[in-house]
Amino acid sequence: MASRAIWKGQLRLSLVAIPIEIHSARESGSRVSFRQIHKPTGKPVHYQKTVQGVGPIETSDIMKGYETDNGDYILLEPDEIDAIRLETKKTLELVQFVDATEIAPIWFDRPYYVVPTDELAEDAYRVVRDALRKTGKAGLGQLTMRGKEYLCAIRPCGDGLLLETLHYQKDIRDADPLFSSIEDEATDEELLGVATQLIEKKTAPFDASAFEDHYAAALKDLIDRKMRSRKTPRAKSTDEGGKPEADNVVDLMDALKKSLKESKGTKSTGTRRKKAS
Repeated sequence: MASRAIWKGQLRLSLVAIPIEIHSARESGSRVSFRQIHKPTGKPVHYQKTVQGVGPIETSDIMKGYETDNGDYILLEPDEIDAIRLETKKTLELVQFVDATEIAPIWFDRPYYVVPTDELAEDAYRVVRDALRKTGKAGLGQLTMRGKEYLCAIRPCGDGLLLETLHYQKDIRDADPLFSSIEDEATDEELLGVATQLIEKKTAPFDASAFEDHYAAALKDLIDRKMRSRKTPRAKSTDEGGKPEADNVVDLMDALKKSLKESKGTKSTGTRRKKAS
């Protein structure tokens, strides 16, 4: 399946603006996922929002609640939160550069590939890539995407550029309270020597393909064996009862097919985006 850009805009370095696309570097479909099934009926389990002592409730009656130190909640309407969402800017400006090795791994969040949108953008793209590679630097900037602002670092990756979102300082817990009890005493030289030799003996170039997710492999093997066995219990994939309106997860494909069926060939007058709860 072709990768779909999650952001399109410009990468700006001073007066140089490069049209780019950003693609997720993570493969979301590589892991096995399950759906909970009601054993007596074989039907999928749905989730409905309820309130203790009230029962099922309407999504429109839900507000956002921020819990205070004394256990109370400050109530906010969804519209109040939406009003402060940032508009998606179409420019990612590199405002500072640091040594690529200066950013500790703890700051990294999610990786993305940055690619030029067309051949005309490739020349400037290569200049930025090669300049970062030659200087050993990473460029820093802020990217507005999906109503939020992300701190980003861009550095060379193979023939292209890798963008990694970074945690803000307030997002990282201080390690001192956890590490302060570890005594800073001199290590036994003989033990240190043995440990050093073991490390050197097992040192090799990093190759992610040398490591396998054994649990995922065993899980897929189990599923394959179950699929081949006629004794494996099975449940129909159809759900006669339909999905309740309060489902936390919206199946976009089902919604589109349903809309197409209900329209019966008439032109659509537009759709309203369902607000995330």
